Amino acid sequence: YRAITSAYYRGAVGALLVYDVTRHATFENVERWLRELRDHTDPNIVVMLIGNKSDLRHLVTVSTQDGKAFAERESLYFMETSALEATNVENAFSEVLKQIYHIVSKKAVEASEDGTATTLPNKAERINVANKDDVSALKKI
Repeated sequence: YRAITSAYYRGAVGALLVYDVTRHATFENVERWLRELRDHTDPNIVVMLIGNKSDLRHLVTVSTQDGKAFAERESLYFMETSALEATNVENAFSEVLKQIYHIVSKKAVEASEDGTATTLPNKAERINVANKDDVSALKKI
């Protein structure tokens, strides 16, 4: 496993670290996963901490405040989601993509200003991450 770790992370520009808000042990493991991620990726990687299963309010063992505090301490984005209710799942991915785009655009502008860039991204270029008519990504209940 460890032999393929660096190859697995190579080129990553974004990551979602997900823990289960109903199982504190998963939150305790986030620090180890974050350390591994930072050991094998570019320092500018966009990382969002996700507390999943927010629909199970009566079983929560990791408070929103604990998640936010960890994210703030580690300079991560933070969001709570419910995959079951489809709450904030799309928002989490959208926010990570938005932040990645911001960083990539900033790097392109900086490279252009110092003369190291060959081309800048086309401002009219659009990234389509999902076809609105494609229902295969929607959970059927």
